[in-house]
Amino acid sequence: MDFLDLAKKRYSVRGYKPDPVEDGKLQKVLEAACLAPTPTNSQPFQLIVIHTAGNQDKLLEVYNRPWFVQGPLIICCVGMHNEAWIRRDGRNYLDVAVAIAFDHLIMAATDIGLGTCWVGQFEKDPARKFLGLPKDAEPIVFTPLGYIADEPKEKKRKPVSELVRYEKW
Repeated sequence: MDFLDLAKKRYSVRGYKPDPVEDGKLQKVLEAACLAPTPTNSQPFQLIVIHTAGNQDKLLEVYNRPWFVQGPLIICCVGMHNEAWIRRDGRNYLDVAVAIAFDHLIMAATDIGLGTCWVGQFEKDPARKFLGLPKDAEPIVFTPLGYIADEPKEKKRKPVSELVRYEKW
């Protein structure tokens, strides 16, 4: 699929079928995330794959939306602060690295017919506890991963002409 078509096809899925995701497809989306470029190739993240079956109650403490636990899997991208590249002016690039990796994962999922939804507004303490994270690890983003059971809504995006400047502000 052409990348622009893929970008247009991707949307935040809020309805999932309970059908299992084949291991080969799961491995493809995980590999896509691991191939993502990160500052100084530091890859300061870990991906945690969670099976929703048997974990629904704990997962709903993390993010209380029924659709969050409809599909068979949830993936969390955990940032490792002590592994992130820091620019000379002190700007830590952990969130940038995680965002690039997770975007690769989401786009790869879309490409093979799976749905995702970027979830950044979640309960951090229940997430840390459920995932058993060490002190230097931070849960940054979650997504359900599964086959789509809803329909995309119309995307509302600003036109390129409002977002792009040439040479100067």
